[in-house]
Amino acid sequence: MKNVLITGASRGIGAACAKLFAKNGFRVFVNYIKNKELAEAVCAECRAFGVDAISIGADISVPTAVNAMFSEIENRYGGVDILINNAGIAQQLLFSDITEADWNRMFDVNVKGTYLCSQAALPHMIHQKCGSIVNLSSMWGLVGASCEVHYSAAKAAVIGFTKALAKELAPSGIRVNCVAPGAVNTEMNAHLSKEDIALLCDETPLGRIASAEEIAEAIYFLAVNSSFTTGQILSPNGGLVI
Repeated sequence: MKNVLITGASRGIGAACAKLFAKNGFRVFVNYIKNKELAEAVCAECRAFGVDAISIGADISVPTAVNAMFSEIENRYGGVDILINNAGIAQQLLFSDITEADWNRMFDVNVKGTYLCSQAALPHMIHQKCGSIVNLSSMWGLVGASCEVHYSAAKAAVIGFTKALAKELAPSGIRVNCVAPGAVNTEMNAHLSKEDIALLCDETPLGRIASAEEIAEAIYFLAVNSSFTTGQILSPNGGLVI
């Protein structure tokens, strides 16, 4: 049974990924930072598919926490075969109002966390001469968003990280890809008003926002079903960004 670690998997896109991988026979590690109860609920849904599902707490922006998480997985289950760097944060602020703390936290979670987890996953993948990493960016990492400069910059960094690491790891049989979603119906967008959501739907050629499950399908495709694909950015955004 192959192992998949999904960061930030106690809700939203991460939880949808955990259930999809479990449905397809993977042992699932559900990373969370605070809400163990929610992570355990996701694990229970995963176990209904007849696979192992383990919740594992760690702040992915802290090196010691990341190393401890990977050590636990490797010591008990043999290492991470597929890594989904899903955990992330967002914030809407005028550029003039972004503090240094806001900027640092945005990059710590969205970029540093991706770096730390990817680096920790590599020894096992390199030893096996195979592996798959999928990073989560955003369509705003492709085109930028007003009042989200630090978020857009961090998500753009994830795209550059993906392309460079893919080239470096390809000779070792390890693929690295990226999903850059448009607006998704998750808690991250819960702050948006009904009017904001309606405007997004009107601006999107497909006329709606995505479900978490639709983004999970894109992630699963890159992680599992695209053996000759690496260094690519897939942006399921309903046609809003082309």
